Amino acid sequence: MVKITDVARRAGVSPSTVSYALSGKRPISDATRRRVQAAVRELGYRTDDGGRSRSGARAKVLALAVPMRPGIHVPVVTQFAVSVVTAARARDHDVLLLTQGEGDEGIGRVTETGLADGVIVTDVQLQDPRLPLLRSCSLPSVLIGVPAEADGLTCVDLDFRAAGELCVDHLAGLGHRTVALVGSPPEVYVRRTAFARRLVEGFTAAAGRHGLASVALPCGTGRDAARAVAERLLRDLPALTAVVVHNEPLVDPLIEAFEQLGMRVPGDLSLTAVCPAPVAAAARVPVTSVAVPAAELGARAVHLLIRKLSGAPVPGTTLLPPRLTERASTAPRGH
Repeated sequence: MVKITDVARRAGVSPSTVSYALSGKRPISDATRRRVQAAVRELGYRTDDGGRSRSGARAKVLALAVPMRPGIHVPVVTQFAVSVVTAARARDHDVLLLTQGEGDEGIGRVTETGLADGVIVTDVQLQDPRLPLLRSCSLPSVLIGVPAEADGLTCVDLDFRAAGELCVDHLAGLGHRTVALVGSPPEVYVRRTAFARRLVEGFTAAAGRHGLASVALPCGTGRDAARAVAERLLRDLPALTAVVVHNEPLVDPLIEAFEQLGMRVPGDLSLTAVCPAPVAAAARVPVTSVAVPAAELGARAVHLLIRKLSGAPVPGTTLLPPRLTERASTAPRGH
């Protein structure tokens, strides 16, 4: 069975360009269109509606694109996958995992073979290379994440910008005047992952609004990385009394690193995190946190996709408001 990826390779273009050339939904140069059409003829490629199996019946399968890229925290990916599978099974659908790290070939394969009725896309980048294909193909989709340009897409996510602001607002309300953000691994920012970039924007905006001294640093995972970033922060910001962590596996190692450097949490340093609630509650010092609602996001994505499959209207972008839970890791400055 000839797939859109086969046509793309023969024509020397991307699968999304093939889709555009065949659908006419985007302007394509005459030379490119001729190459695509020649490849279609040579390979005997035939399109279908992308949302049904070759027999014409619904597949009762949803695809879940969970690219395993550098900097991805596997337990978080697992939480999203479990939530999607649970919600899909409740609606009599199975789930097909697509784990290819880059590009749109996996989504292209699903579109052309009819293996799935729709796709849920995770780890969304601000300028995500999968978007042209998602916009042009007939496979219904929902994104867990919001790209820079979300027109024509269905997206759901935590409002990460508001989450960053909420953490800073809480710390400023406790009297802290110097704050730091310890963020995701560097590669997450390099590929302009939407949720990470938006949290930095919210943190920076709130710090500016409150007139706080602030810095935002990416950080790897593990005790060595935690110790290095803690030492750097205390060296560069000697007045530091508050930290926001957006790096789930770093919560405990960072508390330990600051304690080893003579900073007690929360006596000398208040710490908040944006992470799943169980991680925050189980930390060596229970952490004040904004929860990442993986279960709710997965269920919402499935609900939206099922509605799209039924032809019902859905909102373009749904942002879940952040909720902060106070625990033992924050206290008034100088407490």
